[in-house]
Formats: sequence, C-alpha cells, structure tokens
Amino acid sequence: MATVELHVISDATGATAKRLVLALEAQFPNQEFEEIVHPRVETVDDLRLAVERAKGRPAVMLYTLVEQELREAMRALCKSARIHYCDILGHPIDAVARVSGAAATMTAGARPPLDSQYFKRMAAIEFAVKYDDGVGGWLEEADIVLVGVSRTSKTPLSMYLGYLGYKTSNVPIVNGIEPPAELFEIDSKKVVGLTIDAERLAEIRTDRAKRLGGGNNRKYAALVDIYDELEAAEKLHRRLGCPVIEISELSIEETAARVLQVLEQRQRSAAASS
Repeated sequence: MATVELHVISDATGATAKRLVLALEAQFPNQEFEEIVHPRVETVDDLRLAVERAKGRPAVMLYTLVEQELREAMRALCKSARIHYCDILGHPIDAVARVSGAAATMTAGARPPLDSQYFKRMAAIEFAVKYDDGVGGWLEEADIVLVGVSRTSKTPLSMYLGYLGYKTSNVPIVNGIEPPAELFEIDSKKVVGLTIDAERLAEIRTDRAKRLGGGNNRKYAALVDIYDELEAAEKLHRRLGCPVIEISELSIEETAARVLQVLEQRQRSAAASS
C-alpha cells in the first residue's frame, strides 16, 4: 500500500490543519502517511510550489487559508494538477458569515481573545500541576478527582482536563496504603475511578522500568502483583461508589470525554432526584 502524502498548507503555523490530520490518520490505522507542512504561505507562487511538489503523487492538499484570493487560487491549482484537496477554513467561514450576517475579519493566524475562559483554563492547569498524585489536601476544591493505580494515565489526563477548564486532582491507589480520609468526605459525584487491563498495565510498567534503567524492579511490573493492585483498586472504587472507566485502549482525549460524560450523567441524575 503506497504512502499517502498529506500536505498541510497554511498562511500561519498550520496548527489547525495538523490537528485535523491527526484525527484523519486515526481513521486509517493500516495506512502509511507522510505529513508535509507548508507554513507561512503568503503568495500564489508559494501555493504553486506546494502543488508542484505534490503533483503526480498520492497526495491530498489540506489548507487553512484565510484570504479569498489564495483559497480560489489553491482550488484552481489543485484542479489543474488533478490533486485532491480540502478547504478546511473556507467553507465554515463562508457558512458562518451567511448565517450571522457578519463579515469575517480575514486575519491570518488570528487567535481567540484572552477572555475569562482562557484564564480559567490556565488556573485549572496550574491546579493539576500543583496537586498531582494526591499532593496536598485540596480535593474539596477540585472539579474532578481521579482515582486509580499507578500508570493509568492519571497525570496526563488531569493536565488535559485542566486544559479543558476543569480543576482536576488525582489520588494514587497503592496496595496496603489507605487513601486520604478527605477522599471519602468530598462530594462523591466528582470522583471517577480509572482501571486498566492487567496485561496491558504490565507492558506499560515493564517498558517504563526499562526506560528508567530499573529493569530489575520485578514487583512493579509482575503480573501477580498487578492483579492484587487492581483488586484493591476495585474494592476502593466500590467503597467510593464511583463510576469506573477502563482506559486500556483509550487515548487521553477519549478518556477525558468519557470522564466528562459520566460526571454529567451523575449530576443530571442527582438533580432529577432532588
């Protein structure tokens, strides 16, 4: 199967199109891709060079060009070269302008304003960093509390949820060590348990131990010990009465979406019964 070239054409950094490319590639797990980024494209000549590079190859041109002239030129060049293309920003901009009746600013590389939501996200990220891995007695202030054994993605998930604007703390489950009493005193509707397949966890821990130069740390990765840990985690999750998400095959983004979904469902149920 031939490698497909995904050419990202942008009048700024190309970050918007690159996020789409990642989602696109995930839908074709058996296909090889090569990403080629053409940032800071400002003239029709720049576009022509990019199209010439892709001409005659298994390629798709994905572009986020704000200026109408450049979008039209790109479309014409791709059609002439018989290259598949996708105008990522053009169609949404035109649609919103028609519905709203307002004209787009047409500013390349424009960023959202630094509003209250931005500062909320920054505060939530700082909270996740400061109170990672059960540090401090701040569970009451958290919007979300994650509870799981080591290597269930608690820290990166906390950071990502922080990026989404949710102050997130996480509590590690260590077999034989009682979790903080505060965990049983806070609002249970914001607690979510994380679990993982034992063999998958063993793989992750073995790989981590090797990378850290601790290949002899048998207990950290031993499957029998992991089953004991996961059993202890299951008992704690039952004590807490919290929903549990199995993260073995989930990305951080997918896990975050499920966390928010179960929390929303619990809050709706609580509101309906009150």
